[in-house]
Amino acid sequence: MSTISGFGGLFGNTKSNSYQNDIWGGMTSSSGSTILSDYASIKNGTYKKLAKKYYASDSAKTETEAKTETKKLGLAQTSADSLSSSIKDLMKDSLFTKKTIKSKDETTGETSEKEDYDWEAITKAVKSFVDDYNSAIKDASDTSHNGVLRSALSMTSISKANSKLLSQIGITIGSENKLTLDEDKLKEADISALKTLFSGTGSYADRIAAKSAAISKANTAGSYTNSGSTLPSTLTSRFETEV
Repeated sequence: MSTISGFGGLFGNTKSNSYQNDIWGGMTSSSGSTILSDYASIKNGTYKKLAKKYYASDSAKTETEAKTETKKLGLAQTSADSLSSSIKDLMKDSLFTKKTIKSKDETTGETSEKEDYDWEAITKAVKSFVDDYNSAIKDASDTSHNGVLRSALSMTSISKANSKLLSQIGITIGSENKLTLDEDKLKEADISALKTLFSGTGSYADRIAAKSAAISKANTAGSYTNSGSTLPSTLTSRFETEV
């Protein structure tokens, strides 16, 4: 009987001598009224309806977040594709081959020819690369995709490792790892520096192209963290510092 009285006491009625009064008397006390209400809710199915509504809402939220992440990934991949295209044009051997350049004297109207590099074409190609690189880094940093973020982080590291050579052709690395091009300095640059950066396997451009391609091929399946929005703290801190 002491055990029964103790059990009844959990419901706030330790004075009753009856097991039934212990249980139901406690349920009608101020603290036990909620228990009766809960019991009724379970019995009439209200709990089930509330639980179903809760999890449906949670599922809808998760679905919305997934759609948002998929959209961000799509933008990052589109930017990466543009960067890959720019790099492909920049790595063409013909771009760094001397050509017969025709020029016209604005004063006399006379036309002349000389063997030189097509600096206008080179400038256009380098500018396109810089613009697409910046877009790729920005869009990649907006995603929560581990592989994409790692590839973007690698791109910024590769650029920093080549910062001295890049500066020789007028490209500097600014805030948020954004590249800036000085076109006048580019046109005065040594062609050998350009060839080193943008020609051949293992060059700066080739390594950036590999990371860009990795972003383009990123798969949504199983590539996010458990929360779907954050990276492991070690990688996050590195990316916030470098991107």
